[in-house]
Amino acid sequence: MEFLTNEKLTIVGAAGMIGSNMAQTAAMMRLTPNICLYDPFAPALEGVAEEMFHCAFEGVNITFTSDIKEAFTDAKYIISSGGAARKAGMTREDLLKGNAAIAEQLGKDIKAYCPDAKHVVVIFNPADITGLITLLYSGLKPSQVSTLAALDSTRLQSALAKHFGVLQSKVENCRTYGGHGEQMAVFASTATVDGTPLTDLIGTEKLTDEQWAAMKQDVIQGGKKIIDLRGRSSFQSPSYVSVEMIRAAMGGESFRWPAGTYVHSDGFDHIMMAMETEITKDGVTYKAVNGTPEEVANLQASYKHLCALRDEVIEMGVLPPVEEWNKLNPNIQ
Repeated sequence: MEFLTNEKLTIVGAAGMIGSNMAQTAAMMRLTPNICLYDPFAPALEGVAEEMFHCAFEGVNITFTSDIKEAFTDAKYIISSGGAARKAGMTREDLLKGNAAIAEQLGKDIKAYCPDAKHVVVIFNPADITGLITLLYSGLKPSQVSTLAALDSTRLQSALAKHFGVLQSKVENCRTYGGHGEQMAVFASTATVDGTPLTDLIGTEKLTDEQWAAMKQDVIQGGKKIIDLRGRSSFQSPSYVSVEMIRAAMGGESFRWPAGTYVHSDGFDHIMMAMETEITKDGVTYKAVNGTPEEVANLQASYKHLCALRDEVIEMGVLPPVEEWNKLNPNIQ
């Protein structure tokens, strides 16, 4: 059976639930026969590898290591879930300090051991900030690093499908932009429900203004609901969607959702945030987001929130001042 590429894919944090699911998903999608699993927690990592071996994937060469140099050497694609998980009562932002340091080391390791990596997907929270830190320390181009932001859009799609009693695939072009956190901007103007514009439904008996407001809040708190229901943070959905992202970067099927990307135009500067993006073999590109005045205002508020988190990281000393970023990574303008 053919694979999309023969190049090495390394999964960071592979001993965890997200990482182990990513490994299985990548093998099932036939992305590459060359999958390396990395995690500093060696016993659990070996357990994941054994499970993968027992799946008996045809033609897949699965390796595992707790040596970061071994894991990253010759790696062309990386997906990292290697941060601390969100626990009950925590926001994504609560993870900032510890995961910022992890992201810094991730970037340094990429620069040291696989500076010719083609694409890196960062998914540990707060992903907008950890992705930004990874980009700066990796020395890669902005087009080579993206972050998982699509879950907010898929959660909106799911909520609308349940409300209207239609197949989820009948709810199209659901979009949230800006931060992957409490200040995300939920757009209505892009979406349709079974062919009907969502904006034609909001404010009617089919979806009252109050119901829409509650739905938006449910989408924003979608990760918290999973924790409340399952007793742990999401792992199946981020695993699947992040592997879809790396598949697109390998030249496979187009990625259907917004992704976090480095933005330096249209009034949004020196930040990583969810935009309307395209991921191809040439990397991730984005275009300006259009919406109603209220939606645009919400996006601007989300951007300001992300800037505050970025500035907090700068105050911690994890990142230098913005005007010095080009010295850290010459690809940053």
